[in-house]
Amino acid sequence: MSSLARSLFSSEHEAFREVVRRFVLNELVPHHRAWEAAQVVPRSVWRQAGEVGLLCPNIPPEYGGLGADWLFNVVVIEELARAGMSGPGFMVHSEMAAPYILAAGSEALKQRWLPAMVSGEAIGALAITEPGAGSDAKAIRTRAVRDGDDYVIDGQKTYISNGQNADVFIVACKTDPAAGAKGVSLIAVDARTPGVERGRNLEKLGLKAQDTSEIFFGNVRAPVANRLGDEGRGFAIMMTKLAQERLTQAVRSICVAEVTIDQTVRYTADRKAFGGTLADFQNTQFTLAQLSAETTALRVFTDWCIARFMSGDLTPVEAAKAKLLVTDLHCKVVDQCLQFFGGYGYMLEYPIARAYIDARITRIAGGATEVMKQIIARDLYSRP
Repeated sequence: MSSLARSLFSSEHEAFREVVRRFVLNELVPHHRAWEAAQVVPRSVWRQAGEVGLLCPNIPPEYGGLGADWLFNVVVIEELARAGMSGPGFMVHSEMAAPYILAAGSEALKQRWLPAMVSGEAIGALAITEPGAGSDAKAIRTRAVRDGDDYVIDGQKTYISNGQNADVFIVACKTDPAAGAKGVSLIAVDARTPGVERGRNLEKLGLKAQDTSEIFFGNVRAPVANRLGDEGRGFAIMMTKLAQERLTQAVRSICVAEVTIDQTVRYTADRKAFGGTLADFQNTQFTLAQLSAETTALRVFTDWCIARFMSGDLTPVEAAKAKLLVTDLHCKVVDQCLQFFGGYGYMLEYPIARAYIDARITRIAGGATEVMKQIIARDLYSRP
């Protein structure tokens, strides 16, 4: 897959890629199995990542960041994906939590949290999903009631990535339950605030090194100044950021598809069977040829979407198409490639097995496949 020329990145991006790759290979890969067993990554790793610029590299210098363009973030996403890292939750921190504060937070909130998030001293998380509200964020029930200069927050969130480690939660609340989507607000909540309780670290099918928790808010007081944007604008803000989240997932998924095909080509070329190798069989050749062609096509589309995002032109519909197609392909590739590994593919010591169990969430997180289809269909039928 590396033969496909990509024109997105400059020499500076590629120099940064070498830094990221060395850090991933030297500081993350050797410990990843232990983190999967513990189901959490030590906070010290976040500080190490911050020291070399892996966290929020696009944050402006006045908030401690490199002030780099978003392609530097893409480099980090790609190198983590290529190495099979299911943790730590850098992607949630840098591509989901920090952008909300940067885009809609007050100057005080930015100064309070962004430098610490860049350095790895503070870890961010989104607290949107609830037991009864997943892809339908309008259905959230967590309440935030105004009381003078504070909001009093009560509710429960679940499946919160970075939930055990997080220092700040971007909490989606209903400030006006009768107003539907226009009654949703976003509030930054310090995890040390009285009334914030972390539930158990949830046991998941995949992404085992990334901590994921239930979070409870009981009579939690958060200053009105911690609100992101105007009251009732939370859902609108989420809609502007979901395109980035969905593109981020596509960036990760296309890398995993490429790496998995490369690993499978090498394995089948060496694996002896019936007097030859697995690569000698037409079924092997045709299956991998098809997957390679589909992956190349979606690599081109993904890079086109990245370029559109960089120019400010990526639409929510385009992001939905990328997430829909690339995550479907991601799951297809790891499933069909695992078959060539036979029994070895079922063993977690093999990267293909871990790639398989980590893949399934991609068709759910950030908006389920069915929601992506709904977004695309709505656009089709809205055209004159």
